[in-house]
Amino acid sequence: MLERFFGLSSRGTTVPTEIRAGVVTFMTMSYVIFVQRAVLGGPPPQGAGMDPGAVVVVTCLASALACFVMGLVANYPIALAPVMGENFFFVTVAGMTVAGQVVGWRVALTATFISGALFLVLSVFHIREAIFDAIPVSLKYAISVGIGLFIAFIGLQRAGVIVGDPLSQVRLGPLDRPETLLALFGLLVTAVLWAREVRGAFFLGIAITTAAGLGFGLVTFHGIASVPPSIAPIAFQLDFGRTLNLAMMPIVLIFLFMVLFDTIGTLVGVGDQAGLMKDGKLERAGKALFADAVGTTAGAAMGSSTVSSYIESAAGVAEGGRTGLTAIVSGVMFLLAILFTPLVEMIGGGNMVTHTLELGGQSLDVQILLLPVLAPVMVLVGCLMVSGVRKIEWSDPTEALPAFLVIIGMPLTYNIANGFALGFVSYPLMKLAAGRGREVSAIVYVLGGIFLLYFIFLLH
Repeated sequence: MLERFFGLSSRGTTVPTEIRAGVVTFMTMSYVIFVQRAVLGGPPPQGAGMDPGAVVVVTCLASALACFVMGLVANYPIALAPVMGENFFFVTVAGMTVAGQVVGWRVALTATFISGALFLVLSVFHIREAIFDAIPVSLKYAISVGIGLFIAFIGLQRAGVIVGDPLSQVRLGPLDRPETLLALFGLLVTAVLWAREVRGAFFLGIAITTAAGLGFGLVTFHGIASVPPSIAPIAFQLDFGRTLNLAMMPIVLIFLFMVLFDTIGTLVGVGDQAGLMKDGKLERAGKALFADAVGTTAGAAMGSSTVSSYIESAAGVAEGGRTGLTAIVSGVMFLLAILFTPLVEMIGGGNMVTHTLELGGQSLDVQILLLPVLAPVMVLVGCLMVSGVRKIEWSDPTEALPAFLVIIGMPLTYNIANGFALGFVSYPLMKLAAGRGREVSAIVYVLGGIFLLYFIFLLH
């Protein structure tokens, strides 16, 4: 039955491979459970002030639902969860003052819900698929490469190899820190397993690194199971009365565009790595986007920030995942995580360490979260994803420069949407400057104008 429904053999995969890939995908993105608890459940102004225990359960429920829709409807090996970036924007919105009143998390949830509903409405007119198909091929591959560099950059940060610096922005971190040594050990072990073509290399790498961390006291055993808290404090707490006004509409549109372009970027990147791109297009892209829309809408109703496709799905693809069964396994893992949160926290919870910055002769201690068990996989996945760089037309400046800006923009601005914007603004401008404006579709011109407005908004 699984073979017939998911078409496993036609994509060169098996049930054991899909299960392993789904578990690896979940492990590499399980940190979102704990980040959401800190971001949405933290006290204002750093957090949204929501109930922390309820946030954990809702994060798992919303992620599982979206994963099931992606697996059953789109049949893609892409997992979904509340996305990083949008959750911090959610906190910003919750703390804003509009029309003399603090917005609060209920209004922020409602704005997220409306953006998800609009995302669904766009499918009626096939606007989402039209946007996806209109993206130039060179930019599609650049998106994949840019996301790969972004993942690797985050992985090196979470390993403690790269740290912040007030003068150069980033620099090499203290490599003798125990957590960093564990991450480097994990990177070496996983890379060797991968190079020797050991099946389940990434999964084994995570397991071996976890065992080593336990042995040296760098990974803490918190127990196995716990009773999940109620979601009642945050579920179905939408406030349409205060959200449906002109002052909040720009916020709703920003939520909408963030999820739209973050999703497209992830689908292109992971789809290219999985070999699902055909002639620069991704079949069933509309169904994949539908999963994001359902996840965001249902997630907001339950009490979550924007739910979207996760770039960490590339880890499962690297493990051999090729069908929606991978996404479903990840969804099941999210449901199990509700009961086995202590076990998930052991692997994906990470370690808070202190990093000292020198500012004008004064020392400033900054708390950073290291993920020594998962960081190695993130670095290796980034390595896999940059292979698409060879498919970009570097000999054509009108294709090369926009692609380069996408690639460098994502990691250096720490934002997928910003890399998107740089590429889509520069692409039509380069074509027009070269007298080749007719090569650009109307949709790309419109997107270029939208992203130009996006930059103008950021300035103000």
